Amino acid sequence: MRSILILGAGRSASSLIKYLVDHAQHEQWTIVVADREVQHAASLLKGASDVAKAMALDATNAEARSAEIAKHDLVISMLPAFMHMDVVKDCIRLKKHVLTPSYVPDAMWPLDAEAKAAGLVLLNELGLDPGIDHMSAMRIIDRIKKDGGSFDAFESYCGGLVAPESDTNSWGYKFSWNPRNVILAGQGGSAKYIDQGITRYIPYNKLFQRTVNVSVPGFGAFDGYANRDSLKYRSHYGLDGIPTLKRGTLRKAGFCIAWDTFVQLGCTDDSFIMELGATATWADYVNAFLPPDAGRSTRLNLAYYLNLDPQGGIMQKLDELGLFGEEPIGRSGLSPAGLLQHLLEQRWKLMPTDKDLVVMWHRFVYTNAGKQHELHASLTAIGQDQTYTAMAKTVGLPVAIAAKLVLNGRITKRGVLMPLDAEIYDPILDELEQHGIVFSETAAR
Repeated sequence: MRSILILGAGRSASSLIKYLVDHAQHEQWTIVVADREVQHAASLLKGASDVAKAMALDATNAEARSAEIAKHDLVISMLPAFMHMDVVKDCIRLKKHVLTPSYVPDAMWPLDAEAKAAGLVLLNELGLDPGIDHMSAMRIIDRIKKDGGSFDAFESYCGGLVAPESDTNSWGYKFSWNPRNVILAGQGGSAKYIDQGITRYIPYNKLFQRTVNVSVPGFGAFDGYANRDSLKYRSHYGLDGIPTLKRGTLRKAGFCIAWDTFVQLGCTDDSFIMELGATATWADYVNAFLPPDAGRSTRLNLAYYLNLDPQGGIMQKLDELGLFGEEPIGRSGLSPAGLLQHLLEQRWKLMPTDKDLVVMWHRFVYTNAGKQHELHASLTAIGQDQTYTAMAKTVGLPVAIAAKLVLNGRITKRGVLMPLDAEIYDPILDELEQHGIVFSETAAR
């Protein structure tokens, strides 16, 4: 028997856990799901006590975390990204393979040689974005290169949204993954990409103003905004000389320009605690970011301050959230971003029967035999319900399949890895197709 430890049973873990439980008997696995909320973790096991168990664990407790990791053959960290490094260091010390769905932090790369020497797999970026985006792109890139093509442009966009049948607000958005990551998206430095040989930078205060239109077959138009540092993926993808490469995030058309209101006001700032009591209203929250204007209401003052049409679509979206009303906030001791998250978790909650939507879109421009071609590849997936979401499916299944590959010796590389090689992406993408996660390709020219 091989033993798998899953650290964290949050929103994206349901499909991962289900896959491992479903395959446990055949693969001879035992599974432990460790989470602070042990009852929630147990609810995802659905009585599979013969192969899996839930346990209470505070992963910030270094001694308890390390003691549990020592008992298992492979560790899957579904914890918040900032906690992965502690887990990875434990795994190297204890000689355990570890998988994460998150970006490789810069601090992990120096551990590559030590992991290789220990014969360990430290495989990251295995979720949806990052994850399926890399694997699907690399399969097409490698195929085109093998046919003799050279690349002129590559663009990739992905979004976790709400399915049309469950879209009940004007923002076209409900939370299917960590709300904090949505609130803080784009912070931590300028987004950067390369466009026709010129490196472009978009500072955070302009990020949601500099959007592009992305049309996905069957689902219409979306706003796309630039995502983090696209430049490093030139070397990761083997496209060092490519003139244009950009990665981004998708939102429903009209979302980004409305979200920019929060950015310009300062509502997404997470660096200080607001001096607002729990009895303060949401109008008090907004008013705290505005210059004083005794002649205007908070609503009109905001519209005037940001040069918005008081009767326009952006103000209607803000009205829908109740930002100008007298409803008490009900929380204190939080940052502006924390209070905004508190509000939106109430307004954008995925209800029990709601379905979410995952959309991914790639654009490849390449030259072969002197002729330029353009290829689009798109993926859409709709969730089952509030628990088994499309987000959980597209994040969790690649991790689960990768765990099987590692434990069965199908991945030969060692060290700090991303799923960029065919020995990793081919079997994962092939099995994902069996679960309905399939890309469609269209020749644009």
